[in-house]
Amino acid sequence: MKAMNTPPRNAPPERTRFKLEGRSVKLDSRIHAARGDLADVSLAGVLFSAHYARAVELTCVVPGAPILSAPSGTATAVSELLRGESFHALDVTTDWTWGFCGHDGYVGYVRRDALDTREQTSHRIFAGTAPLFSAPDIKASIVDYWPGGALFGAEAQGDFLMCSDGYVHHRHAVAADALESDWVAVALRYLGQPYVWGGRGHRGVDCSGLVQVALGQCGIKAPRDTDLQRDGIGSPLPGDAALQRGDFIFFPGHVGIMVDGDNLLHANAHWMAAVVEPLADVVARLAESHDQPIIARRRISA
Repeated sequence: MKAMNTPPRNAPPERTRFKLEGRSVKLDSRIHAARGDLADVSLAGVLFSAHYARAVELTCVVPGAPILSAPSGTATAVSELLRGESFHALDVTTDWTWGFCGHDGYVGYVRRDALDTREQTSHRIFAGTAPLFSAPDIKASIVDYWPGGALFGAEAQGDFLMCSDGYVHHRHAVAADALESDWVAVALRYLGQPYVWGGRGHRGVDCSGLVQVALGQCGIKAPRDTDLQRDGIGSPLPGDAALQRGDFIFFPGHVGIMVDGDNLLHANAHWMAAVVEPLADVVARLAESHDQPIIARRRISA
């Protein structure tokens, strides 16, 4: 029998070598996981770093977890993970995990206790907010509230879906792969939610978060921030084109969705809520501080 070439029993693990072609480039730190001491291994060919790490996929196991700009409870929230969404961890300490979101690649810090090993999901919360019952009974005590878009694994039990944390009424959930087609209808479920910077629906939502979750439940991936969405959603509309339901209107640092030809749905800091109001009113309000209130109009064509 021909002998196999095997390494010595106590040999150190083989190292993977990377070759940087050309100069190290500066990348958008919001969507490329690189900091002074560490970077995602997928960036090894374009960005120099003292150390690289291969991401480990974890799952958000709380209703919602803020993604923070720094490992501190007082740091600014830059986005939010919803239950069942994945987070790719590159650095884990006792209290914090640094990495990027699975659904959009957004980078930040999440509390370690909000994440656990990858979970199989079968259902998605359909309602804007769904109560989690302690028993399969609408009169049972409520354990928590889960936001629209939250993912979970469950088995049917009468009118309820039994999951590891409690019971969700079947009217509040759909199959995880059951996509919708009307993102305006999805976004309207968030009407009245408070405006929260970085929010994506757990106790609050911001303008670009509302756009992202509404499109996401229709199977359309969208970037997280308004400037990225302005170039990454649909196609531009000519300035003289009549607006219609589902069009996206971009303002300086802001975005909203048209519910018809005249009215805009948007989460905004003026009303501190997700509201519908005439587009003309929004333009007039912004004209006080901006020469060009509307900077882009986009449409997703069927």
